Amino acid sequence: MTQVLDLAKRLLAAPSVTPATGPVFDEMEAMLAPLGFEVTRFRRGDGEPGSPEEAVENLFAIRRGPEGSRHFAFAGHLDVVPPGDGWTSAPFEPEERGDLLYGRGAVDMKGSIACMVDAVANVPAEAGTISFIITGDEEGPALHGTRALIEFMKAEGHQPDLCLVGEPTSVNRLGDMMKIGRRGSVNIWLEVEGTQGHVAYPHLADNPIPKLVAMLAELDALVLDEGTDWFQPSNLEITEIDTPNRAHNVIPAKAKARISIRFNDCHSGASLSEMVGEIAQKHGGRALPIISGEPFLTPPGEFSDIIARAVKAETGLDPEPSTTGGTSDARFLRAVCPVIEFGLCNATMHKRDEAVAIEDLSTLSRIYAAIAKDALAL
Repeated sequence: MTQVLDLAKRLLAAPSVTPATGPVFDEMEAMLAPLGFEVTRFRRGDGEPGSPEEAVENLFAIRRGPEGSRHFAFAGHLDVVPPGDGWTSAPFEPEERGDLLYGRGAVDMKGSIACMVDAVANVPAEAGTISFIITGDEEGPALHGTRALIEFMKAEGHQPDLCLVGEPTSVNRLGDMMKIGRRGSVNIWLEVEGTQGHVAYPHLADNPIPKLVAMLAELDALVLDEGTDWFQPSNLEITEIDTPNRAHNVIPAKAKARISIRFNDCHSGASLSEMVGEIAQKHGGRALPIISGEPFLTPPGEFSDIIARAVKAETGLDPEPSTTGGTSDARFLRAVCPVIEFGLCNATMHKRDEAVAIEDLSTLSRIYAAIAKDALAL
């Protein structure tokens, strides 16, 4: 208990609001090097602070097993969302109160990373190759994080057989859910051009707002699908409407909106973008899509069975295989090898007073160690 708790506190005490660089990676390297890991750190991005191109740091660490042995990877992120105001303790000064450890990142996901490090200390090096795929850019644009790590791994010939992402997947109790897939995500910016004019002379202007409203009404009425065996129905949500118009007596020249679609494997980001683009064009507008990720599924089988056995042994629970929730970097890693997400309880993630049950850290460390051993023994 003391070891994993100390590791978690060290990570929590290093502020790492996305995009993370520097001290938190120093701590991670200092934890892994004594365990026999060869650590590589690099930065990507050269833009201004606050821009999508802002520099982020990434870390890849590997402890090689015997020649020809299997390769199991732990993956996660050290960056965190901004803490916000109203905490009862300093967000980057970890504090134990009762049976909880408080701090930004306690569950999402520095606590899980501490459990991974503690776990590998209990996996013999001769069991096989273990690596860590750690980014500082999961909570941000995710442009120069895990995608850059995948490029690095490919160039260096590092090919994991299986990968476990430590996102906080548990809901009510540690071990009640694992994520075997995720829906895809696409955000689409919509714009309608009009002709500015005086509201008293509408025949001399062209109001873009009714066109945008009609467009959004058609999009909002869409039923994309009814769901599939493993995925909930796709949903389209209107997330922003904007008309840059500061005067009450002016018909604006432009109206804009944004929609977000979370979609299952009935669709692709490209097919949905094309459909929305056609509807936008029909109403005199245009659409700019940005696809954040495609849906993926790691079908139940050997990997999920390994996780389920380890969880059952420590908690008595049978974790539900699920694809619910938002996106994670598993959407990129699934192109490398089979990937499943499993981690701490997510009730306080991204909230003020984020906290993890101290006992859960010890339990998760044992679960991770069992998963790694069994995965390497396949």
